[in-house]
Amino acid sequence: MNYVKNIGISFGFILGSLFGLTLFFTFLNYINLIGMKTLSIIEIIIPLFSLFLGGFYIGKKSQKKGWLEGLKLSGVFLIILILFQYLGLHIHFSVKTILFYILIIVSCIFGSMLGINKKASKQ
Repeated sequence: MNYVKNIGISFGFILGSLFGLTLFFTFLNYINLIGMKTLSIIEIIIPLFSLFLGGFYIGKKSQKKGWLEGLKLSGVFLIILILFQYLGLHIHFSVKTILFYILIIVSCIFGSMLGINKKASKQ
């Protein structure tokens, strides 16, 4: 039960940072403080940062093999993401999309590896 709670909190971090940062940068774009070119770069950075944050939390709470916890968390997130794309009938796999999915997985794995090492250094 504790594991499911940690996964839920990690998804809370992911979704909270996704929505919060998206809202913040959309507001900055609305008042013309950032341009569309900058916003297109930020579109890629926000999910990577959010999954890094969620992976860091799950890695900090796990006992061993932080990379595996990050892989599981990013796998579940990608399955949900692909399902939402399928429901919107916007499913197409290009090289750019697959590369973005790989970056998401690597970001979450890297975050969980840092999280488990951060926990180990405190003890």
